Amino acid sequence: MLTLFHAPRSRSTRFLWLLEELGAPYEVRKVDIRRTGGPLAGTGARDPANPHPHGQVPALMDDGALVTESAAIALYLTDKFPQAGMGPVVGDPLRGPYLSWLAYYAGVLEPVITARFKGSADPADKAAYEAMEERLRTTLEKTPWILGDRFSAADIMFVSLLQFARQALPAHAVYDDWLARANARPALARALAKDDA
Repeated sequence: MLTLFHAPRSRSTRFLWLLEELGAPYEVRKVDIRRTGGPLAGTGARDPANPHPHGQVPALMDDGALVTESAAIALYLTDKFPQAGMGPVVGDPLRGPYLSWLAYYAGVLEPVITARFKGSADPADKAAYEAMEERLRTTLEKTPWILGDRFSAADIMFVSLLQFARQALPAHAVYDDWLARANARPALARALAKDDA
């Protein structure tokens, strides 16, 4: 049985969405995470029920095997449920681009966006942000989803940023349209109903 360790309105919400897209059987265990303010701010203490090594979410347990880090969880789940078509399998021509986008999310987008939100004045951070934004925008100007006509877990990863912080990317119709297409998916509505339940 899959168990998602989850905190409402956090990075683990996207995995409720992915699990719903996959049609996978799973259970949710809510845990507290360190938050710095707002209505969901906690005590700052580590939740002993959370198996993540850093007390963060998401964390996924599959029959005793712990998987952490968003890109790893996305790949693990799409490989475990290939019939759902949410991640190209080995041998599919889109497998390489899929892996590349998952790695790009973790290795490029997250650090670049973090630096931007922290107000970095470093020219290298500004150049990295501009390069990332150009790559993503030009991809979406050609196709409706990151992998072309095929919606995938890579879209969930990237779109979840815009759902949380639309201002992370410049005002542009290509991002707004992508977000609207993703937000219209029935699996997302099911996931959001479970987010705070």
